[in-house]
Amino acid sequence: MTVDSVRGNFHLGDVRAYRDTGAMPACDVVLVCLKTNNNHLLETMLPPLLRENTLVILIQNGIGLEQDLAAQFPGLPVAGGLAFICSSKIGDGHIAHLDYGDLKIGMHRDEHPAVLQQVIRDFNAADVKAEYSPDLNTARWQKLVWNIPYNGMTVVLNTTTERIMKQPASRQMIWDLMMEVIEAANSCGARVGEDFARKMVSLTDNMTPYAPSMKLDFDARRPMEIEAIYTRPVREAGRAGYVMRRTDIIEKQLRFIQSTYGGD
Repeated sequence: MTVDSVRGNFHLGDVRAYRDTGAMPACDVVLVCLKTNNNHLLETMLPPLLRENTLVILIQNGIGLEQDLAAQFPGLPVAGGLAFICSSKIGDGHIAHLDYGDLKIGMHRDEHPAVLQQVIRDFNAADVKAEYSPDLNTARWQKLVWNIPYNGMTVVLNTTTERIMKQPASRQMIWDLMMEVIEAANSCGARVGEDFARKMVSLTDNMTPYAPSMKLDFDARRPMEIEAIYTRPVREAGRAGYVMRRTDIIEKQLRFIQSTYGGD
């Protein structure tokens, strides 16, 4: 595996890769980095990897993921992780790491926090900045403050983040979407302030020109993570009494765009 990284390029000549989890040893910690569209595969992928008290960390975008897994595997220690990184696959075994690279990780419930703290220490020892998030619900909604505006808008407008930020009208659309996500988050028990949106705008202004993961999926005509990033937040906010009108419109636009794959 070759990684072209903003923090220094490197090559791994001997990677322990498996085509089937049934060939892997049981693990103390499992990182799930699938796109959420593939989470239905966890029912068969996870069991060969589990031993007593195995911790499973879902490093994925969206909300409700830990609840789904905990319901599917009662008693399984589950954590969630949010990756703030600009990266993409540019070839077989070839990754481009363009910017950032921090992790926020928190427990779904309070079981086995000592194991999670060890995982965080291991990440930091490997020069991957990781920090513990005591409020996973808030952390997931914070990630949506960036994901909902930029993932959707880069697909709907067929553009990249820096072009959106250079145009006053589209820049205002991003801000309005961020405010809607923040209001929805707070309606759902999270604690997110307007200052977080300003931070996300500043980070994006200074970010290496980048096409988010959903834009890359759109360009390759792969299924987009519409359900986890758009449908579920709209639904959860609605249950809490808040209507995400702008986000709902983008969700419907994305579903239409995805329905045209292979067509006109």
